[in-house]
Amino acid sequence: MPLRHDGRQLEQPRLTQFVTPFTQWAEGSVLVQCGQTHVLCNVTLEERLPPWLKMKGSPHGWLTAEYALLPRSTKQRVDREQRWPKGRTQEISRLIGRSLRMAVDLVKLGPRQLIVDCDVLQADGGTRTAAVTGAWVAVALALRPLIQQGVIPANVLRHQVAAISVGVVAGQPVLDLDYPEDSSAEADMNVVMTGDGQFIEVQGTAEGQPFSRPQLDTLLNLAAVGIHSLLEQQRQLLAST
Repeated sequence: MPLRHDGRQLEQPRLTQFVTPFTQWAEGSVLVQCGQTHVLCNVTLEERLPPWLKMKGSPHGWLTAEYALLPRSTKQRVDREQRWPKGRTQEISRLIGRSLRMAVDLVKLGPRQLIVDCDVLQADGGTRTAAVTGAWVAVALALRPLIQQGVIPANVLRHQVAAISVGVVAGQPVLDLDYPEDSSAEADMNVVMTGDGQFIEVQGTAEGQPFSRPQLDTLLNLAAVGIHSLLEQQRQLLAST
């Protein structure tokens, strides 16, 4: 079987590690390291609703997410998005928010808001999928004290969530693309799944030529294998923390 440029097998993900707690003040804090991609995920738990939701008299809570590339997270410095986020930044923030809202029962959360900040310290492909995977752990840690105190039920976390990228590189389906692979892929896809194997989101794009349905099925199956491994790492981390 051919090896990739970094020596991995086609179906082999990058080494993923979680460091928690990483910051002192956040209710949930995780540094997720996926190969050379490093994303800091901090979760703030507020005992209040955002104004727009409070005005509606909503009985449920809320979760929102923000994503950012730090200036020297990439080979060339990226400017801080001080006035408003770029389109890509907004799209990734929304992906993270959608994925994690699927994980949390907002009614059982009550009149509270979870604010998830995902800051890319170092980027080498797969930043959005690493952010989703690390942020789910940070959310679980942020909610743990309230669950232990009996303030909210344990099943407020209704799904475990993780994400990974797959793609077609040099005609071969590969798992967990780094930047050189992502930038040259004929097709690439970001997949978010639950702990019981259901899909939350699939973002797939062909570059240069379309991909077939059998190729799509192969990529989804490959993603499921990689996500299964990440889910097990998340469970082991929470059990030991």
